[in-house]
Amino acid sequence: MNNLADRLFRFYPAVLLLALAALTFWLDRKVQPPPVPRDGSTRHDPDFEIDGFSATRMNPDGSQRYAIQGSSMVHYPDDGTTELADPRFVHFDARTAPVRVRSRRAQISRDGDVAEFFGEVRIVREAWERNPEMTLDTEYLELQPDADLARTDAPLVMTQGASRVTATGMRFDNRRRVLELQKDVKVTYATPIALPTFERARGR
Repeated sequence: MNNLADRLFRFYPAVLLLALAALTFWLDRKVQPPPVPRDGSTRHDPDFEIDGFSATRMNPDGSQRYAIQGSSMVHYPDDGTTELADPRFVHFDARTAPVRVRSRRAQISRDGDVAEFFGEVRIVREAWERNPEMTLDTEYLELQPDADLARTDAPLVMTQGASRVTATGMRFDNRRRVLELQKDVKVTYATPIALPTFERARGR
């Protein structure tokens, strides 16, 4: 029994050293950065490009929901984004006239939920019923088509008929029909010309 204990006692320092060596190796591997793949997957290089494209999203009833086209489309596999040149976006709404968006370029997220427009962004809602055409000009716009949301934190100019609004930052909820202007808001409102009394009475 004593001989066995002596052998174990002599063997214990070797086990301890092996354990310390293994722990040191494990810690070293943990603090080292992971190896960089050499297959090009971490580079921001396109995997395909299309010149002159168009796409349409339909509603469940078969009507058009929105359409987008551009002079070129480039996809990047590292982050899943898609870059568009000269994009033209149209949102169809049965309750109002179509809304059109154009800019110099755009970027669509990996899942397609967010589209960002950059450079000379112009939004046009065509005239409908008694509503004159409305335009909005800015340098940046974030659009969430499926959520019917649009926002920007850049300066903007919005016109409708002879009325004009300038502001910095905007959020528009198309489902709730709520427009929020964030700051530096200035409004020039053109009052419609009043009709003569007899004309008003005739229209009742």
